[in-house]
Amino acid sequence: MNAKNVLGTELLSCSYDPLTGYLRDGCCNTDATDHGSHLICVRVTGEFLTFSKARGNDLATPLPEHRFAGLQPGDRWCLCALRWREALEAGMAPPVILEATHANALQFVTMAQLEKHRYQGAMH
Repeated sequence: MNAKNVLGTELLSCSYDPLTGYLRDGCCNTDATDHGSHLICVRVTGEFLTFSKARGNDLATPLPEHRFAGLQPGDRWCLCALRWREALEAGMAPPVILEATHANALQFVTMAQLEKHRYQGAMH
């Protein structure tokens, strides 16, 4: 799979620990069955985790039966594009790792919106 990121270059991995991605391959890859469009690689914040839980998507609580340890602030995660846009509109958007965000994210948000929230730290 030679997916491209929003910068037009090769899609880089988002996270292997915790293992993320709709396909659980560490990347924000997608296919026709990914109805949630898990395309945007973010570095989650405590504020975002609280926001997401309030919106009915608890990403912090461990679910051992799904081999999910729960996310902590600072973890990287492939987020549904519409959830990120919802967080953006509420002023709660977590920082984005552009190099690991799938090009298809641009069907849901603009490059300017993503760039405004670009994560400024080290890639890993």
